[in-house]
Amino acid sequence: MAKAAKLKPSRTKFDFEKFRLRTFVDKLIDMDEVDIHDEPVDLADVSEIAEATDKAVLYRDAGPEHSELVSSVAGGRRRLAAAFGVEPSQVTDAYWARVANRQPVAEVPSKDAPVHEVVMTGDDVDLSVLPFHPHHEFDGGTYLTSGIDYALDPETGMTNVGCRRLSLRSKNTLAFNLTAPSDLRRIYLKSVERGERLQVSFAVGSHPLDFMAASGRIPADEITLIGTLRGEPVPLVRCLTNDLRVPADVEMVLEGYFDEHGYREPEGPYGEYMGLYGPMHMDPVFHVTAVTQRKDVLHQTLLHGSGGILDRTDSGNMNALRTEASVMKAMRSVIRQPVAVCAMINSGGCQNVRVSIKQTAPGDPRKVINAIFAAVMNVKHVFVVDEDIDVFNSEAIDWAMSTRFQADKDLVVLEDMFGMKMDPSLDGKLLGTKCGFDLTVPFGRRNSVDTRVPKAHKFSGKARYQTVRQAIEAKPMYFAELIDAVGSKDGREVALALNEIRDEGKLARLEDGQYSLVEGDEAELVRRPGDPVEITGIAPWNFRQDAQGR
Repeated sequence: MAKAAKLKPSRTKFDFEKFRLRTFVDKLIDMDEVDIHDEPVDLADVSEIAEATDKAVLYRDAGPEHSELVSSVAGGRRRLAAAFGVEPSQVTDAYWARVANRQPVAEVPSKDAPVHEVVMTGDDVDLSVLPFHPHHEFDGGTYLTSGIDYALDPETGMTNVGCRRLSLRSKNTLAFNLTAPSDLRRIYLKSVERGERLQVSFAVGSHPLDFMAASGRIPADEITLIGTLRGEPVPLVRCLTNDLRVPADVEMVLEGYFDEHGYREPEGPYGEYMGLYGPMHMDPVFHVTAVTQRKDVLHQTLLHGSGGILDRTDSGNMNALRTEASVMKAMRSVIRQPVAVCAMINSGGCQNVRVSIKQTAPGDPRKVINAIFAAVMNVKHVFVVDEDIDVFNSEAIDWAMSTRFQADKDLVVLEDMFGMKMDPSLDGKLLGTKCGFDLTVPFGRRNSVDTRVPKAHKFSGKARYQTVRQAIEAKPMYFAELIDAVGSKDGREVALALNEIRDEGKLARLEDGQYSLVEGDEAELVRRPGDPVEITGIAPWNFRQDAQGR
């Protein structure tokens, strides 16, 4: 059994601003990744504004309380890379590097915790002044979607961490979605069986790395994954009205409990992250016993489940990053040279995955397909391409599908596979069908010109040879290589120079079209006017009267 997190002796001083949400938003502003609204914005308009841009949105004056509210801070790969402090191409490697370097946790006193600067308990709690707002057309209420829940499993003594939405119910109670299978649901149902309340605290306003940690799973106390993804110990503070610890540097915490009465009130519908509504269902009620926050609290909301723009949603981008990291790990376990992974965000960031590989042995594409399905349950479709195809370019993938795929031999169909629980096409079933698409050139086929992707040659403009004759005497060259080799800015004079060699009967062409020079005894092989044409291997011939020979 995994052990609960052990406390590291508290440092005398933590940098409580380093992983603060506001600090991260300031960084995004410097990157030109934020649309800023200084004018008053009605809470009813927040989601429409967020859906209209591919950037994060900072509302400086939201609602009648003049709240400062930010949306979509994790809604793009560039933003997630900024959270890790790396370039976008380095994010998956940074993720695994952090996971491999586990960090401890440390507890700080309440007086040092920024999230305890303002405290409301008892009758002072008034959730109606917080910026709950409508998200989608047919939702069942107003929501705060950025809650990270912290709960203690009484059987293991470990902290469970997850991500949940919260809906305003009254001044001190919230509706809550606890329908999908999860550790928190299991812990709560056991509490109900015992007739006990379950203490839970929600952090609202957190760094994207905290969300990444909250949606991951490790065989240990999950609260340790927050510091692990941050790359340093996380400072925790004990809550004031329940016996839980939460990060001391978040913006706001809602402390409270789920009552022992179980599932008793309808919640939803709500626009889920696959771009469809989740239906209304019965759920428990959350009772808030305290609200603690920073003095200059920055509220947070997520862009979530908005159909047609799932590639801008926080959950879609975070799911894609986790999926890509897991898929790359699976590929490295079965082949020598995986190249790249792209989890399609519009598939929820997990169901459709494109990978590119450098084939080094027969069967590499099939190995990759099977390994991915075995390692990452939520993946539904895998597209495997060669290293010359950009997995982030949909046009390139379409081209590979059109020119390198035959369904009778390149389609891998696996039935009765566990799928992603929120895939509506499963129609509530646990098992479904998955497909792999081998869009690669068959291993062992000669690397010929007709297997390559045409693109413009990048000319250096620096001559390496004085004449075309010298160039092709050195080695066979394609026409564009010849232009570069003699430093031409044009190419027409190269064509004329080749014609002079052609008239001498010394110009040869290789099977893939390279120009070559035939000298000495080999000149006897040059085809003369009227000779039959036979192109096999090196097939030199004289072009002077080629039309007659054809």
